[in-house]
Amino acid sequence: QDWLALKPQEPSPSQCCGSGCKPCIYDVYEKELAQWEKAKAQQDKSLLTEKKEQSNNSELSPDTFTAFTVSSVEQLTEDTYQYKFELPGNSSLRLSLGQHIVLRGVVNGLEVQRAYTPISPGNAEGYFEVLMKHGELLMLASGTGLAPMLPILQSITEDEEDETFVTLVGCFPTFDKVYLKPLLQDLSRYWNIRIFYVLSQETSLEKLPWSYQESTYAGRLDEDLVKTIINSCRRKPFVLICGSSTFNEDMSRYLKAAGIEENSCFVF
Repeated sequence: QDWLALKPQEPSPSQCCGSGCKPCIYDVYEKELAQWEKAKAQQDKSLLTEKKEQSNNSELSPDTFTAFTVSSVEQLTEDTYQYKFELPGNSSLRLSLGQHIVLRGVVNGLEVQRAYTPISPGNAEGYFEVLMKHGELLMLASGTGLAPMLPILQSITEDEEDETFVTLVGCFPTFDKVYLKPLLQDLSRYWNIRIFYVLSQETSLEKLPWSYQESTYAGRLDEDLVKTIINSCRRKPFVLICGSSTFNEDMSRYLKAAGIEENSCFVF
């Protein structure tokens, strides 16, 4: 059981950026799996740390990831940020013109990797910088109001360059009335998509499948819950609303109370 907990987790298709990165997240997984199998066979956990010890050098390797410290984050525009990473000593990336690097991290519990071209000079010593664009969408849908949200969600997940974070809140009477569960579950596996369910006529979540329990609320989508969800976003989102006229009016009122301006909302 102890060794099973240390076993590398196989990536899902949504975690691969599809850009032909070297190494791909699947290449890294295969290498880590082989390392785990070797360590398990020899019952030697120290073999699992070999990669980490070897990654302290200053040169990038095409075969392994190296840990770097983020020294600063500067917001350049409403949704664009400049990240500065430290390099050991006065070392430099020594990249050729047009070369990119692959950054890996954990977002929403998923390990994600993306390719970036540094904006810092190729001979910059002791640091490198990249630009990252993080849009934020909050979708509030009631019943069939889910329909116009789906094409937007799918266009985001199908575009490898789109790094928009999306939180979809679907409101339904009961769990049985939730539309398109398999599609929604597939979308929720993407690193930048969160999906919550609010069930107005469910009094208990214990009978729900365990995979839904953490992302489901019993009751109505009220002002407090809207504020809680907005506060869980990385930045103030642009909000899309679709439901009955009463639902739309209530959501607009709750959003205003949460500090979301009218020009940051769109009602279908």
